[in-house]
Amino acid sequence: MRKNIKITAVAASAAALSLGLSACGTASDPASKGATGAKTDTSKALVVAASPTPHADILEFVKKNLAAKEGLKLEVKEFTDYVLPNTATQNGQVDANFFQHKPYLDDFNAKQKTTIVPVVDVHLEPLGLYSRTVKSLKDIKAGQTIAVPNDTTNGGRALQLLAENGLITLKDGVGTSAKLSDITDKKGLEFKELEAATVPRALNDVDAAVINGNYAIQAKLSPAKDSLALEKAEGNPYANFLAVKDGNEKDPRVEKLAKLLNSDEVKQYIEDTYKGSIVPAFGAPAKS
Repeated sequence: MRKNIKITAVAASAAALSLGLSACGTASDPASKGATGAKTDTSKALVVAASPTPHADILEFVKKNLAAKEGLKLEVKEFTDYVLPNTATQNGQVDANFFQHKPYLDDFNAKQKTTIVPVVDVHLEPLGLYSRTVKSLKDIKAGQTIAVPNDTTNGGRALQLLAENGLITLKDGVGTSAKLSDITDKKGLEFKELEAATVPRALNDVDAAVINGNYAIQAKLSPAKDSLALEKAEGNPYANFLAVKDGNEKDPRVEKLAKLLNSDEVKQYIEDTYKGSIVPAFGAPAKS
């Protein structure tokens, strides 16, 4: 039975107010100084905020199979949105997080004045277009509605996927920052913007939806098999990574977890478990 701690928005917000900033160490002794100069007992569990799938699953694999050998105590807290993991990391409610890619983090830091930084890339979750009723791209017609994520980076990423597959036309040069207002030809389609986590639940109410890989898997969708269109992995900037508050990268516990997340064992786990729906973002493919 999994012992992850699920955090609701209300509980997380309340906890964040009651807890001070965490300080992670840079030395290998049990009490080492972190970014704030305060001492942290590095024998304590490293608390990591994560999306349920695949992030928490990967961390649970590390916790059960690899962490003890490195002398790492690991605690996983599940969050079901894209905001609280970063604010909890910034406020010191958790030590690290694992749920996001660099374009999203850059946008979040700029808007929220947070100082979260990447530590190590782990995997890529290809964004895909799904439908309960449409069987192929050619069946998407004028007058139909497509749901897309409403956050800046995933929204732009979704529009790029649609443009690459000929469903819309975008202004030249907008890249992944594209907004609905940057569509020059909707080809008769309508769009519904929703929080990324809620897009799968809207799949029955729209003709198609662009869904993040982790949320697709949670909704029992296989990106490799069920998508009408899927992002290409090669050259993709959206690798998901372990992240911490700036200054805490050298916490020995963080360094141990980073090493384990880029291990051959984790690579093999990702490949065996997700079978191409999620792919490792480090090193060569693991040997079977």
